[in-house]
Amino acid sequence: MIQRFADWLVYDIFGLSADTSLGIAVNFFFYDTVKILILLFFISVLMGIINAYFPIERLRNYLVTHKMYGLQYLLASLFGAITPFCSCSSIPLFIGFVKGGIPLGVTFAFLITSPLVNEVAVAMFLGSFGLKVTLIYVISGILLGVIGGFVLGKMNLSPYLSDWVRQIQADSSAQADEWEKEHISFFKRLPSIVRDAWRIVRGVLIYILIGIGIGAFMHGFVPEGFFEAYLSKDNWLAVPLSVIFAVPMYANAAGIVPVIQVFVAKGIPMGTAIAFMMAVVGLSLPEATLLKKVMTWRLIGIFFGTVALFIILSGYLFNLIL
Repeated sequence: MIQRFADWLVYDIFGLSADTSLGIAVNFFFYDTVKILILLFFISVLMGIINAYFPIERLRNYLVTHKMYGLQYLLASLFGAITPFCSCSSIPLFIGFVKGGIPLGVTFAFLITSPLVNEVAVAMFLGSFGLKVTLIYVISGILLGVIGGFVLGKMNLSPYLSDWVRQIQADSSAQADEWEKEHISFFKRLPSIVRDAWRIVRGVLIYILIGIGIGAFMHGFVPEGFFEAYLSKDNWLAVPLSVIFAVPMYANAAGIVPVIQVFVAKGIPMGTAIAFMMAVVGLSLPEATLLKKVMTWRLIGIFFGTVALFIILSGYLFNLIL
Protein backbone atom coordinates (compact mmCIF):
# COMPACT_ATOMS: atom_id res chain seq x y z
CA MET A 1 0.00 0.00 0.00
CA ILE A 2 2.85 2.38 0.80
CA GLN A 3 4.52 1.57 -2.52
CA ARG A 4 1.26 2.23 -4.38
CA PHE A 5 0.93 5.56 -2.59
CA ALA A 6 4.50 6.52 -3.50
CA ASP A 7 3.94 5.51 -7.14
CA TRP A 8 0.69 7.51 -7.31
CA LEU A 9 2.25 10.58 -5.69
CA VAL A 10 5.48 10.64 -7.69
CA TYR A 11 4.39 9.34 -11.08
CA ASP A 12 0.76 10.49 -11.29
CA ILE A 13 0.66 13.68 -9.20
CA PHE A 14 4.23 14.94 -9.67
CA GLY A 15 4.39 13.63 -13.23
CA LEU A 16 7.89 12.17 -12.92
CA SER A 17 8.88 9.18 -15.03
CA ALA A 18 9.73 5.81 -13.51
CA ASP A 19 12.47 5.48 -16.16
CA THR A 20 14.47 8.48 -14.95
CA SER A 21 16.99 8.71 -12.12
CA LEU A 22 15.06 11.60 -10.57
CA GLY A 23 11.79 9.65 -10.61
CA ILE A 24 13.43 6.60 -9.02
CA ALA A 25 15.13 8.71 -6.35
CA VAL A 26 12.01 10.71 -5.41
CA ASN A 27 9.88 7.54 -5.33
CA PHE A 28 12.44 5.89 -3.03
CA PHE A 29 12.43 8.95 -0.77
CA PHE A 30 8.66 9.08 -0.27
CA TYR A 31 8.28 5.31 0.06
CA ASP A 32 11.00 4.93 2.69
CA THR A 33 10.00 8.08 4.57
CA VAL A 34 6.42 6.91 5.06
CA LYS A 35 7.47 3.33 5.82
CA ILE A 36 10.11 4.29 8.39
CA LEU A 37 7.95 6.89 10.13
CA ILE A 38 5.15 4.35 10.55
CA LEU A 39 7.59 1.72 11.80
CA LEU A 40 9.27 4.16 14.17
CA PHE A 41 5.98 5.24 15.71
CA PHE A 42 4.51 1.79 16.25
CA ILE A 43 7.79 0.29 17.45
CA SER A 44 8.17 3.23 19.86
CA VAL A 45 4.65 2.59 21.18
CA LEU A 46 5.46 -1.12 21.55
CA MET A 47 8.66 -0.35 23.43
CA GLY A 48 6.75 2.08 25.63
CA ILE A 49 4.30 -0.68 26.54
CA ILE A 50 7.13 -3.11 27.18
CA ASN A 51 8.98 -0.58 29.34
CA ALA A 52 5.76 0.07 31.28
CA TYR A 53 5.02 -3.58 32.07
CA PHE A 54 8.14 -5.63 31.52
CA PRO A 55 10.32 -5.86 34.63
CA ILE A 56 13.26 -4.30 32.80
CA GLU A 57 14.76 -3.10 36.09
CA ARG A 58 14.99 -6.75 37.19
CA LEU A 59 16.54 -7.71 33.86
CA ARG A 60 19.07 -4.89 34.12
CA ASN A 61 20.01 -5.88 37.66
CA TYR A 62 20.33 -9.50 36.57
CA LEU A 63 22.63 -8.59 33.68
CA VAL A 64 24.74 -6.33 35.86
CA THR A 65 25.01 -8.53 38.96
CA HIS A 66 25.30 -12.02 37.43
CA LYS A 67 28.30 -13.43 35.63
CA MET A 68 26.88 -14.61 32.33
CA TYR A 69 30.27 -15.10 30.63
CA GLY A 70 29.19 -13.28 27.48
CA LEU A 71 25.83 -15.02 27.18
CA GLN A 72 24.02 -11.67 27.45
CA TYR A 73 25.67 -10.53 24.21
CA LEU A 74 24.64 -13.73 22.46
CA LEU A 75 21.04 -13.39 23.67
CA ALA A 76 20.87 -9.78 22.47
CA SER A 77 22.39 -10.74 19.13
CA LEU A 78 19.94 -13.63 18.69
CA PHE A 79 17.08 -11.28 19.54
CA GLY A 80 18.38 -8.92 16.87
CA ALA A 81 18.49 -11.77 14.36
CA ILE A 82 14.83 -12.72 14.88
CA THR A 83 13.46 -9.16 14.76
CA PRO A 84 12.59 -8.12 11.18
CA PHE A 85 13.87 -4.55 11.40
CA CYS A 86 16.18 -2.45 9.24
CA SER A 87 18.88 -0.26 10.79
CA CYS A 88 16.65 2.82 11.12
CA SER A 89 13.67 1.02 12.64
CA SER A 90 15.98 -0.74 15.13
CA ILE A 91 16.77 2.62 16.75
CA PRO A 92 13.56 2.81 18.88
CA LEU A 93 14.37 -0.61 20.34
CA PHE A 94 17.90 0.60 21.01
CA ILE A 95 16.45 3.65 22.78
CA GLY A 96 14.13 1.38 24.76
CA PHE A 97 17.06 -0.73 25.95
CA VAL A 98 19.02 2.38 26.92
CA LYS A 99 15.98 3.82 28.74
CA GLY A 100 15.69 0.62 30.73
CA GLY A 101 19.33 0.76 31.78
CA ILE A 102 20.43 -2.34 29.85
CA PRO A 103 24.26 -2.30 29.55
CA LEU A 104 25.34 -0.38 26.46
CA GLY A 105 27.44 -3.23 25.05
CA VAL A 106 24.40 -5.52 25.12
CA THR A 107 22.29 -2.92 23.29
CA PHE A 108 25.03 -2.60 20.68
CA ALA A 109 24.99 -6.37 20.16
CA PHE A 110 21.31 -6.06 19.27
CA LEU A 111 21.82 -2.95 17.12
CA ILE A 112 24.58 -4.61 15.07
CA THR A 113 22.78 -7.88 14.37
CA SER A 114 19.20 -6.64 13.92
CA PRO A 115 19.58 -5.15 10.42
CA LEU A 116 22.08 -7.78 9.24
CA VAL A 117 20.03 -10.95 9.74
CA ASN A 118 16.29 -11.47 9.26
CA GLU A 119 14.12 -14.32 8.04
CA VAL A 120 13.33 -12.77 4.63
CA ALA A 121 17.00 -12.19 3.82
CA VAL A 122 17.88 -15.70 5.02
CA ALA A 123 15.24 -17.23 2.73
CA MET A 124 16.49 -15.18 -0.22
CA PHE A 125 20.12 -16.06 0.55
CA LEU A 126 19.22 -19.73 0.71
CA GLY A 127 17.54 -19.60 -2.67
CA SER A 128 20.31 -17.58 -4.29
CA PHE A 129 23.52 -19.01 -2.81
CA GLY A 130 22.69 -22.32 -1.12
CA LEU A 131 22.87 -23.65 2.41
CA LYS A 132 26.62 -23.31 3.04
CA VAL A 133 26.84 -19.60 2.20
CA THR A 134 23.59 -18.90 4.05
CA LEU A 135 24.81 -20.58 7.25
CA ILE A 136 28.12 -18.72 7.07
CA TYR A 137 26.29 -15.43 6.58
CA VAL A 138 23.83 -15.99 9.46
CA ILE A 139 26.43 -17.25 11.91
CA SER A 140 28.85 -14.46 11.02
CA GLY A 141 26.11 -11.84 11.44
CA ILE A 142 25.32 -13.12 14.93
CA LEU A 143 28.99 -13.41 15.88
CA LEU A 144 29.60 -9.90 14.59
CA GLY A 145 26.95 -8.65 17.02
CA VAL A 146 28.36 -10.67 19.92
CA ILE A 147 31.99 -9.64 19.38
CA GLY A 148 31.16 -6.06 18.45
CA GLY A 149 28.88 -5.65 21.46
CA PHE A 150 31.48 -7.17 23.78
CA VAL A 151 34.28 -4.92 22.50
CA LEU A 152 32.13 -1.78 22.58
CA GLY A 153 30.84 -2.70 26.01
CA LYS A 154 34.40 -2.71 27.38
CA MET A 155 35.04 0.86 26.18
CA ASN A 156 32.89 2.66 28.80
CA LEU A 157 30.99 4.64 26.16
CA SER A 158 27.95 5.67 28.24
CA PRO A 159 29.26 9.24 28.71
CA TYR A 160 28.99 9.70 24.93
CA LEU A 161 25.23 9.16 24.78
CA SER A 162 23.38 12.36 23.84
CA ASP A 163 21.77 14.67 26.40
CA TRP A 164 18.41 13.86 24.74
CA VAL A 165 18.75 10.19 25.66
CA ARG A 166 19.83 11.07 29.19
CA GLN A 167 16.70 13.17 29.61
CA ILE A 168 14.55 10.31 28.28
CA GLN A 169 16.21 7.97 30.79
CA ALA A 170 15.43 10.35 33.65
CA ASP A 171 11.83 10.92 32.54
CA SER A 172 11.27 7.19 32.01
CA SER A 173 12.57 6.33 35.46
CA ALA A 174 10.40 8.97 37.16
CA GLN A 175 7.32 7.92 35.19
CA ALA A 176 7.85 4.23 35.95
CA ASP A 177 8.15 4.99 39.68
CA GLU A 178 4.90 6.97 39.59
CA TRP A 179 3.00 4.23 37.74
CA GLU A 180 4.37 1.56 40.08
CA LYS A 181 3.22 3.45 43.16
CA GLU A 182 -0.26 4.34 41.86
CA HIS A 183 -0.98 1.07 40.00
CA ILE A 184 -2.27 2.98 36.95
CA SER A 185 -4.20 0.84 34.45
CA PHE A 186 -3.05 0.17 30.90
CA PHE A 187 -5.70 2.40 29.28
CA LYS A 188 -4.72 5.31 31.51
CA ARG A 189 -1.05 4.76 30.65
CA LEU A 190 -1.63 4.43 26.90
CA PRO A 191 -2.04 8.18 26.08
CA SER A 192 1.26 8.92 27.82
CA ILE A 193 2.95 6.03 25.99
CA VAL A 194 1.64 7.32 22.63
CA ARG A 195 2.79 10.87 23.43
CA ASP A 196 6.26 9.58 24.33
CA ALA A 197 6.38 7.59 21.08
CA TRP A 198 5.43 10.66 19.06
CA ARG A 199 8.04 12.68 20.95
CA ILE A 200 10.71 10.19 19.88
CA VAL A 201 9.55 10.28 16.25
CA ARG A 202 9.38 14.08 16.25
CA GLY A 203 12.81 14.29 17.82
CA VAL A 204 14.48 12.25 15.08
CA LEU A 205 12.33 13.38 12.11
CA ILE A 206 14.87 15.77 10.59
CA TYR A 207 17.59 13.10 10.80
CA ILE A 208 15.30 10.58 9.09
CA LEU A 209 14.58 12.99 6.22
CA ILE A 210 18.25 13.86 5.73
CA GLY A 211 19.35 10.23 5.86
CA ILE A 212 16.70 8.95 3.47
CA GLY A 213 17.44 11.84 1.13
CA ILE A 214 21.07 10.72 0.96
CA GLY A 215 20.01 7.14 0.36
CA ALA A 216 17.52 8.19 -2.33
CA PHE A 217 20.21 10.14 -4.19
CA MET A 218 22.53 7.14 -4.16
CA HIS A 219 19.68 4.83 -5.14
CA GLY A 220 18.73 6.89 -8.18
CA PHE A 221 21.95 8.43 -9.46
CA VAL A 222 24.83 5.94 -8.92
CA PRO A 223 25.85 4.85 -12.45
CA GLU A 224 25.27 1.22 -13.41
CA GLY A 225 28.50 -0.80 -13.25
CA PHE A 226 30.18 1.70 -10.92
CA PHE A 227 30.76 -0.80 -8.12
CA GLU A 228 31.81 -3.70 -10.34
CA ALA A 229 34.67 -1.60 -11.72
CA TYR A 230 36.30 -1.31 -8.30
CA LEU A 231 35.34 -4.54 -6.52
CA SER A 232 36.89 -7.16 -8.79
CA LYS A 233 38.81 -10.10 -7.36
CA ASP A 234 42.08 -8.66 -8.72
CA ASN A 235 41.89 -5.64 -6.42
CA TRP A 236 43.22 -6.51 -2.96
CA LEU A 237 41.59 -3.35 -1.61
CA ALA A 238 38.19 -4.49 -2.86
CA VAL A 239 36.88 -5.47 0.61
CA PRO A 240 37.56 -2.13 2.38
CA LEU A 241 36.43 -0.29 -0.75
CA SER A 242 33.16 -2.24 -0.72
CA VAL A 243 32.55 -1.06 2.86
CA ILE A 244 33.38 2.55 1.95
CA PHE A 245 31.08 2.46 -1.08
CA ALA A 246 28.28 0.92 0.98
CA VAL A 247 28.15 3.49 3.79
CA PRO A 248 26.37 6.28 1.80
CA MET A 249 23.72 3.81 0.64
CA TYR A 250 20.59 2.64 2.41
CA ALA A 251 18.62 -0.59 2.06
CA ASN A 252 17.39 -3.42 4.24
CA ALA A 253 18.90 -6.89 4.02
CA ALA A 254 16.08 -8.29 1.89
CA GLY A 255 16.36 -5.42 -0.57
CA ILE A 256 20.12 -5.75 -1.07
CA VAL A 257 20.26 -9.55 -1.62
CA PRO A 258 19.30 -9.27 -5.34
CA VAL A 259 22.10 -6.71 -5.77
CA ILE A 260 24.58 -9.10 -4.16
CA GLN A 261 23.42 -11.85 -6.51
CA VAL A 262 24.19 -9.59 -9.48
CA PHE A 263 27.60 -8.71 -8.00
CA VAL A 264 28.55 -12.38 -7.62
CA ALA A 265 27.28 -13.19 -11.13
CA LYS A 266 29.57 -10.47 -12.50
CA GLY A 267 32.64 -11.94 -10.81
CA ILE A 268 32.83 -10.04 -7.52
CA PRO A 269 34.10 -12.44 -4.81
CA MET A 270 31.50 -13.68 -2.36
CA GLY A 271 33.31 -12.29 0.69
CA THR A 272 33.54 -8.83 -0.89
CA ALA A 273 29.86 -8.96 -1.82
CA ILE A 274 28.83 -10.01 1.71
CA ALA A 275 31.00 -7.26 3.24
CA PHE A 276 29.25 -4.77 0.96
CA MET A 277 25.85 -6.09 2.03
CA MET A 278 26.70 -5.95 5.74
CA ALA A 279 27.95 -2.38 5.43
CA VAL A 280 24.88 -1.26 3.45
CA VAL A 281 22.41 -2.58 6.03
CA GLY A 282 24.48 -2.02 9.16
CA LEU A 283 26.60 1.10 8.56
CA SER A 284 24.54 3.38 6.32
CA LEU A 285 24.73 7.17 6.47
CA PRO A 286 20.97 7.30 7.10
CA GLU A 287 21.56 5.21 10.21
CA ALA A 288 24.34 7.58 11.28
CA THR A 289 22.13 10.64 10.87
CA LEU A 290 19.40 8.96 12.90
CA LEU A 291 21.86 7.83 15.59
CA LYS A 292 23.05 11.45 15.91
CA LYS A 293 19.97 12.11 18.01
CA VAL A 294 20.96 9.26 20.33
CA MET A 295 24.77 9.47 20.39
CA THR A 296 27.51 12.05 20.11
CA TRP A 297 29.56 12.07 16.89
CA ARG A 298 32.46 10.54 18.82
CA LEU A 299 30.38 7.54 19.84
CA ILE A 300 29.00 7.15 16.30
CA GLY A 301 32.56 7.19 14.98
CA ILE A 302 33.68 4.54 17.48
CA PHE A 303 30.63 2.38 16.71
CA PHE A 304 31.02 2.63 12.92
CA GLY A 305 34.79 2.20 13.02
CA THR A 306 34.63 -0.92 15.22
CA VAL A 307 31.89 -2.59 13.18
CA ALA A 308 33.52 -1.62 9.87
CA LEU A 309 36.79 -3.23 10.97
CA PHE A 310 35.04 -6.49 11.85
CA ILE A 311 33.13 -6.45 8.54
CA ILE A 312 36.35 -5.96 6.57
CA LEU A 313 38.09 -8.80 8.42
CA SER A 314 35.03 -11.00 7.80
CA GLY A 315 35.09 -10.14 4.10
CA TYR A 316 38.71 -11.24 3.73
CA LEU A 317 37.99 -14.42 5.69
CA PHE A 318 34.96 -15.25 3.52
CA ASN A 319 37.04 -14.75 0.36
CA LEU A 320 39.47 -17.36 1.66
CA ILE A 321 36.91 -20.01 2.57
CA LEU A 322 34.21 -19.49 -0.08
